[in-house]
Formats: sequence, structure tokens, C-alpha cells
Amino acid sequence: MKDVFSRDEVDEVLRGSFYRKTVARPSVKAPTKRARKKTTKKAAKKKPDHYEVICISMYKDDLGRLDDAVKRLKASGHRKMSRSALIRFALDTMDTDALPKSY
Repeated sequence: MKDVFSRDEVDEVLRGSFYRKTVARPSVKAPTKRARKKTTKKAAKKKPDHYEVICISMYKDDLGRLDDAVKRLKASGHRKMSRSALIRFALDTMDTDALPKSY
């Protein structure tokens, strides 16, 4: 098998296909997925601290009533009305002394 190809021929083919000149790459490793997440979180804008996103449970019937009230208010001209806006209004205007014990 050694005699089939001349050494010069093999070297020439290898030089042309396998041993290409490479561009110098920086020695810095690419960040891992975990590191990318950390840098993205740090680079993210600071979130407002005047409110919090919370999760509350409500009965489906109560959610339906809330959504119906929001629809009626939007239809009557309150363009920016939402569930949270209506709940904030209820908190601002409710009379805790008149609240029945059943709630």
C-alpha cells in the first residue's frame, strides 16, 4: 500500500484539503447557557418597584361578574378599564364597616 501513492502526492493533497491556514481565534471561551442567562438578567432594565404581580384565586362566577363589569365600563367610555383597575377602585371606595361577616 505504501508504494501506491508517492509521498509528495499525499503531502500535496493533505496540504490543500486538511491543513488550511486558520484564522487566529480569541482564546476566550464562549459563555455557557447559564452564564448567558445571568448576563441577560443583569442587563435587563430595572423593574418598577411601585407594584407587584400577584396571584389570587377567585371563583369562576366571580371572575365572570368581574369581566362583565369591565366590559360594561369599557362600553360606557372607560377605555383603560381592566380587572385590576376595577379591583383597585373597589378597594378605594369600599366601606369596611359595612362589610358583612359572611365574606
